[in-house]
Amino acid sequence: MRASLLNNKKIGFIGTGNMGQTIIRALINTNKVSPTNIIATNRTLGKLQKLRSQLGIDVVSNTDELLNQCEVIVLGMKPQDFYSAIEPVASYFSSQHVVVSILAGISIKSLQKVLPNVRTLIRAMPNTAGTMGQSVVGYCLAESAKGMEGLAEELLEPLGYVVYAEEGEAFEALTVACSSGIGFVFELMIYWQEWLEDHGFEPKTAQAMTVKTFLGASLLVDQSENMSIQELQNKVISKKGVTAAGLSSMGELEVERAIRYSFEKAVLRDRELGQISV
Repeated sequence: MRASLLNNKKIGFIGTGNMGQTIIRALINTNKVSPTNIIATNRTLGKLQKLRSQLGIDVVSNTDELLNQCEVIVLGMKPQDFYSAIEPVASYFSSQHVVVSILAGISIKSLQKVLPNVRTLIRAMPNTAGTMGQSVVGYCLAESAKGMEGLAEELLEPLGYVVYAEEGEAFEALTVACSSGIGFVFELMIYWQEWLEDHGFEPKTAQAMTVKTFLGASLLVDQSENMSIQELQNKVISKKGVTAAGLSSMGELEVERAIRYSFEKAVLRDRELGQISV
């Protein structure tokens, strides 16, 4: 059995928003990291105390104390707060630190500019389904961090399906389609549920029907290894049938074009965050 690259390493979280908490819970729930080896700091002390009570992690009130204790550092503040949060303590970061950024839009170049002493820089982009181990989580590495793929993947595997992507267009696409993408899927599910409610179903029943439809479609694809999504779709379409009529209307309304346009707008915002944060 391969020795754990995270064994006995202290992992520090600067910022414990939804995504930071998702990673903490995934690491603990899979027994990948002991709660006693996780240390967190956050602007809101009440949130820290709640996490310590719920999960048994350690908390500290300032970032320099966390940096002194931890080897792996996860940056989990809001992207627009990156510079103001990290620049004052940048000198406390050393070449011994492994820094993992989960900040949308903050490029490796921007991270290197603020943290010149750090050699091992990793960008990661999960989504909140990581709490259940069902996230798609992408990552990329600084050139100086090449060779650290094993550590990055071991840290991220508890979240779900791990994908390496080169920084740039590919990483932007992954961020939008898979991290933000879960929000887009929720939006579609809201439409589904509201339509069912408009046609007489109670909200709780309509939500269950929606969830099971999306879940069933996903499981069919996941368990049909030798069939593409298009092939599976073809199996439920009868010529001049109900499904065909609906899909024809979706084509006429250019739903695909609208979704692609929405993705591109999200990519532009991802780039804007990188510009305003440093």
